[in-house]
Amino acid sequence: MKGAAPSHDDQEERAALVPPPPPCPNDDGALLSKHRGVVSMAVDQPEQGQSSTTKLWRAKVLPTMGIGLVIGVLVILVACLLVGTTSSGGWIHISSSSFLLGIGAASRGRNGRPPHHAPSSSGVPLVPITLICANETTPSAFTCPRATPPPSPSPAAAALPSSDQLRRPAPSSPTCPEHFRYIHSDLSPWRESGITREAVESARDKATFRLVVVGGRAYVDKYRPAYQTRDVFTLWGILQLLARYPGRVPDLDLMFFCGDIPVVRAAAYPDTSKAPPLFMYCTDDRALDIVFPDWTFWGWPEVNIRPWAPFLEEVERESRSLPWKDREPYAFWKGNPNVSGLRRDLMRCNGTDDGGKDWHVRVFRQDWGYANRNGFKDSNLAKQCTYRYKIYVQGRGWSVSQKYILACGSPMLRIDTPFRDFSSRGLVAGRHYWPIDAARKCPSIKFAVDWGNAHEAEAQRMGEEGSSFVRDELSMDYVYDYMLHLLTQYARLLRYKPTVPENATELCLDSMACSARGRAREFMIESMEKYVADYEPCTLPQPFTADEVKELAQTDEDVRSKVKAMEEQEEKET
Repeated sequence: MKGAAPSHDDQEERAALVPPPPPCPNDDGALLSKHRGVVSMAVDQPEQGQSSTTKLWRAKVLPTMGIGLVIGVLVILVACLLVGTTSSGGWIHISSSSFLLGIGAASRGRNGRPPHHAPSSSGVPLVPITLICANETTPSAFTCPRATPPPSPSPAAAALPSSDQLRRPAPSSPTCPEHFRYIHSDLSPWRESGITREAVESARDKATFRLVVVGGRAYVDKYRPAYQTRDVFTLWGILQLLARYPGRVPDLDLMFFCGDIPVVRAAAYPDTSKAPPLFMYCTDDRALDIVFPDWTFWGWPEVNIRPWAPFLEEVERESRSLPWKDREPYAFWKGNPNVSGLRRDLMRCNGTDDGGKDWHVRVFRQDWGYANRNGFKDSNLAKQCTYRYKIYVQGRGWSVSQKYILACGSPMLRIDTPFRDFSSRGLVAGRHYWPIDAARKCPSIKFAVDWGNAHEAEAQRMGEEGSSFVRDELSMDYVYDYMLHLLTQYARLLRYKPTVPENATELCLDSMACSARGRAREFMIESMEKYVADYEPCTLPQPFTADEVKELAQTDEDVRSKVKAMEEQEEKET
C-alpha cells in the first residue's frame, strides 16, 4: 500500500478525544465482528443462532442511544453507502490494516480458557501411572498385567459428599475449544440410525487396524502395515488416554486408517448413514472420515520430532531468543517438494534463484539422505523460527507440519488446501493465518510479506494469535479431552456390545513401551502421562447451528475476498 497507516498511539489518542462512530454494517470491523467466538469491540457477543451483524448492531446499539445520536448514525450509514458506490477500492486505503480478525488485542487463553487444567487444590495425592519392564530378555516382560483395578465405592457411599466437599464448591470444567464442536459434525451421518457391527466391519478393506476397548482394556487387530510408526504412536496415544482417564472410556469398536488422504467419499453414499465409520487424521468437504488427533502428538521417531508437549516448551524458548522484528523479513519453508505439485510449484518462488524475481520467499529442499545419516540434528523444527513468515503447503494430502509452523509466533501464510485435521478447523483466516491463493502463490506470498513488513504490529499480532492457538487450544490436555469426547460420543452410537475380535492382541503401556527400542522407546517414555487426571474433562459445546455454519463460511469468504481485492489494488498501483 502507498499510504502509511496511522500509528497505534495516534489511534488511541483519537479514541480518547472523540467517541468512535458505529461501524458501517458492511465495514470490515462490523462484517467480521464474530467468528467462532471472536467478538469485536463494536458489538456484544450475539446469542446462539443469530448471524446478522446488522441485526446485532441495531438491537444492541440503537436502544442505548439518544435521538440525536440515532440521527447521526443514519447520516453515517448514508455516508458508508456513498463511499461504497463512489469507489470500489476505497475501503482498502481506509481500513487495509483492520480487515484482520482479532488484531485489536492479544488473546492468549481465549475466553479466559487456561492452557492447561489447573492443578488440584484438594490435597488428595495424585495417582501415578506406572510402567513396569521386568526382565526384558523374557517374552513375559511384554505381556499386559492382569491385576484388577481397585473396587469402586458403593453407590450409597459415592452419593454422599464429604464434609470438605460440602464446604468447598466443586470447580466447574472449562468449556472445550470451538473446534470440539466438529465432533458432532463428524458423527452426524449416524446420529439417527446408529452404527451396527456390520457397518464397522464394512470399513475393513480401508482400515489399517481395528481397535476395541472392553472394560477399559485395549485390543488391536492389525490388517496392513502403516507408514513408519504411525499406527504404533496412534495406539500409544490411546493407551495414554485410557491411563489418564481410567474407567471413563466406554466400550467401543472402531476402524482406523493411517493415511494422508480421506477415503470415505460422500459421493459414494447418497444415504450417508450407510457410509462405513472410519477414523483417520484429516477430512475435507467431500469426505465422511471421522477425524482423530495424529500420531505426532506422541512423537515421530523416524524424523526425530519430539512429542508435542516438550516440543512446545522448546519452541517457546527458541522463539523468545529471537524477537519477531529481528527475524529475516521473508517467508520460509523447508521440506520434501517431491510429494506434490503444489510443493514443486512453490520451489519456483524461491528468491535465491539466479535471474528470477525476488518474491520474498526462501524455500529449502530437505536432503533426506543427509538428514537420516545426521539423525535430523540440523532439522530441529524448534530452531526454524528465524523468519518473520512461515509457509504451510500441503503434501500428498494433509500434512502434520501446520501445528509446528504456527508454534513459532511468525504469521503462517497458508496456501489454500481442502484438507483439515481435527484442530485446524478452529483456525480463522485473517486471525490465525494469512490465506494464500494456491493458483498464484508467488505474488500472493510477496504481497503478504510486503503488507506484514509495512504493518509490523498487525503482522506480529497474527503470529501471536497462531502460536497462542496451539499453546492454549492445542495443549495436550485438550488433545486428550478431544479424544475422550469423540470416543464417548461415538460409543453412544453403537447398536451392539463390542467384543474382542478373535485375532486381536491386547495392548497396554508395558507391552508397547517395554518392547520398543531406540528413539521410539525414548519418545514413548517422554510422552507418557505421569498421573491419573484428578479433574473433569472440559465441557463439550453444542453442535453448530445451520446459521452458524453459514456465517463461518461467509466470514472466511469475506476475508479471502478482501485479501484478493488488496492484491489487485496493489498490482494496479505498481
